[in-house]
Amino acid sequence: MADVAREAGVSHQTVSRVLNDHPNVRSETRARVLQAIDKLGYRRNLVARALVTKRSRTLGVVSFDTTLYGPASTVYGIEQAARSAGYFVSIVSLKSIDSGGVRDALDYLADQGVDGVVVVAPQRSAARALADLPLAIPTVAVEGGQAGEVSVVSVDQVAGGRLATEHLLSLGHETVWHVSGPSDWLEAEGRVAGWRAALEQAGREAPQPLAGDWSPRSGYEAGRSLARMTDVTAVFVANDQMALGVLRAFTEQGVSVPGQVSVVGFDDIPESAYFSPPLTTIRQDFDAVGRHSIEVLVRRLEDGLQERERLVVPPAFVRRASTAQPPEGR
Repeated sequence: MADVAREAGVSHQTVSRVLNDHPNVRSETRARVLQAIDKLGYRRNLVARALVTKRSRTLGVVSFDTTLYGPASTVYGIEQAARSAGYFVSIVSLKSIDSGGVRDALDYLADQGVDGVVVVAPQRSAARALADLPLAIPTVAVEGGQAGEVSVVSVDQVAGGRLATEHLLSLGHETVWHVSGPSDWLEAEGRVAGWRAALEQAGREAPQPLAGDWSPRSGYEAGRSLARMTDVTAVFVANDQMALGVLRAFTEQGVSVPGQVSVVGFDDIPESAYFSPPLTTIRQDFDAVGRHSIEVLVRRLEDGLQERERLVVPPAFVRRASTAQPPEGR
C-alpha cells in the first residue's frame, strides 16, 4: 500500500479509502490511485485485513448433490449474490446429509474463519441435522423446512404444485396423476401437498402417486406404468428431468402428448423448452433464492439482526406445448 501511495503521490490513508470505495475521494485522485494499483499489480492482503477487522469477508456454503439441477442452481445463485454483496465464497459439498456430516462441514468452514454460512438443506434429514446442532456461526438455511432457530429462504413448493394441477384441471381433465420426488425431500413433499390440495378443492379424487428419484430413468419407469392405464389424461411430474423420462416412455408406447395425455413438469430447466413437445412447467427463481439468503445472512452479520426470518419465493407457471384439453370420450 505504501508503494501505491508513493506511485500515486498520495497518503496510504487515501489508498485505503479508494480500496474501500469511500465516497470522500476526488475522482481524479481515485483514478490516479487505481492507475498505480494496476501498474504495480497490487493485491490486498486479505489475511492481514481480517486480523484487523475480525471479518474475513468470506461466507461458507454447505450443499448436497450439486449434480442435480435444483441444488446446483441454488448454489450458483448464492455465490453470485455473495460476490455482489462483496463476499468471497467457500463451498463444501456433502455426499450425504446427516448431523455428523453437517457438523463436520460447519466445523471445517469455522476453521477457515468464514463470517457466516448458508446451508442448502432440501431434505428432511438435513433440516433435522440443522435443528439439532448448536450453531456458533450465523447461519441461513435454503429449503430448510422448520430448521430450529435458523432463518429459512425457500420457494413455495406447495403453490407450485397447486399451479400445475389447477392448470390441468382448468383444461377439463377429470383428475391429475402425479410422479413424485423422493419422500425425504422437502420440495417433493411440498409439491405433493399442493397437488393434493388442488384436487381436493376441486372435489376430485387423488390417484396414488408414482414415486421417482428425480432422474429421467425413474420418470421413464413411471411413464411406462402410466401408458398402460387407459384412464390417464393428465400427469404432473415433480421435476423436468423425470418429465423427460415420462415423455420418452409415452412416445415408445404410442401415447400422444398432448393429444392423449397432458404433462406438466417442475423447475424449468434450460432444456425443457426443447423437449418434444416443449414442456409446460413451473419455474423456480433460483437467483431470487440466492439473493434473499445472502441478504438475510448479511443483515445478521452487519446489522446484528437476531430474529429468525422466513422468506418465501413464489414460483411461476410457464405454458408451452405439452398440455391441452383431454381427448373426446376420456
